[in-house]
Amino acid sequence: MNVPVRAAGTPRAPVRWWRAHRWALAQSLLRLRERPLGTLLTVAVMGLALALPLCFWLLRVNLDRFGQTLGEGQAVNVFLRPAADAAQAGRLARRVQAMADVAAVRLKSPQQGLAELGALQGFGPALAALPDNPLPWVLVVEPRAGASGAAVAALAQRLRGESLVALVQDQGPFRARLDALRGFAARVMQVLAALLALAATMVVAASVRNDIQQRVQEIEVLQLVGAGRAFVRRPYLYAGLWLGLLSGAVAVLLVLLLQAVLAAPAERLNAAWGGRLGLAPLGITPLLVLLAAAAMLGWLGARLASARHLAAAEPV
Repeated sequence: MNVPVRAAGTPRAPVRWWRAHRWALAQSLLRLRERPLGTLLTVAVMGLALALPLCFWLLRVNLDRFGQTLGEGQAVNVFLRPAADAAQAGRLARRVQAMADVAAVRLKSPQQGLAELGALQGFGPALAALPDNPLPWVLVVEPRAGASGAAVAALAQRLRGESLVALVQDQGPFRARLDALRGFAARVMQVLAALLALAATMVVAASVRNDIQQRVQEIEVLQLVGAGRAFVRRPYLYAGLWLGLLSGAVAVLLVLLLQAVLAAPAERLNAAWGGRLGLAPLGITPLLVLLAAAAMLGWLGARLASARHLAAAEPV
């Protein structure tokens, strides 16, 4: 085996440095091929561990979209007093529209409200029996985009102070519960992703540790003829890098397969909500980030294992 070992104290030439890295890269691939079953198991376990954080990220993005869709229907409904007429309702609607936290105001007449109730199943005969229309004028107030829960609550409280207003229906508590649930889910996903990344790093470290233990005599010979720690460690770092990249590729394939399997149910769910969900597929950016993160985790696991066990394998 032609090993480009640099003697101690010899200046590092660029060509020899490149030859050393090329040799280490070839050795790392050769060592992975020498134990195909172990490499396959390591890549499979790491791939599954890395696919889960990406699935969590995809789930979180779509949960956020779902929450935003639910929040779109949480307008503040302002019911006016029965004595209010069309002119009074119109003047109030214009005053509310001028408020800073209001994006839009829609005026709903008693006839429109009665028509909406009549369209609901089971309400038609009952409404037909009524002698008069008991419904009041209603203002449907849309808060401005990005308004906080406190701002919407303050807006609702201000509307309650209007003399023509009989009732203000605000879904602020529902929005607060929804935001709290989304925040809790995001924190759980972050913790699980960190634990799975740690597990993937430990898997690579265990694989590199076993490889080092099987090559103790070879390492001792290299160190006796003048190979430094960096030279001996380099093939293991490349091996960890390869394991990380292969595992990242497996994770990407698993997530894409999962996305393809769930495409039809997701489309039916989106259609059931009138196309307002807009479920987000995976883009190229998170896939590239996963590959880079997997390579870094593989390198880190190999670095930790080789630093400890190569030091123990040095001849005394």
